[in-house]
Amino acid sequence: MVAATALQPSRSPSHPDAPRQGLRRIGAVLAGLVAIFVTSTVTDVVMHATGVFPPMDAPPMSDGLFLFAFSYRFIYQVAGCYLTARLAPTRPMWHSMVLGIIGLVLSIAGAVAMWGAGPGWYPIALAASSLPCGWLGGRLAQRR
Repeated sequence: MVAATALQPSRSPSHPDAPRQGLRRIGAVLAGLVAIFVTSTVTDVVMHATGVFPPMDAPPMSDGLFLFAFSYRFIYQVAGCYLTARLAPTRPMWHSMVLGIIGLVLSIAGAVAMWGAGPGWYPIALAASSLPCGWLGGRLAQRR
């Protein structure tokens, strides 16, 4: 056993691969975050451009349309957390949950900034779903 552990690379910060590992960890989380942001934004733009959602300067959408928007955002959050977990060099669930925490913080900030722009349940649901999406995305990546 002693010989086997001597052959394993050190995980200390002084190890030459430590900076690269750190960049890969950050890159995995950023990739998931960017994927969620881009897909959500592009879908929103397409929905407004095709008339599924009313124009941006129109009164708030109906609850049904907000539920639709929540549905695709939920799927995109799970997919982004899955991507993060798959790209993570180690501990995929941890990285996925970090993205879930970032999503929670950003959702709370968005809820505060945009409160009153739509129904109150919508930003609350986005914030409340962030951690479950992180867990589900990480879990799906682990099962693969």
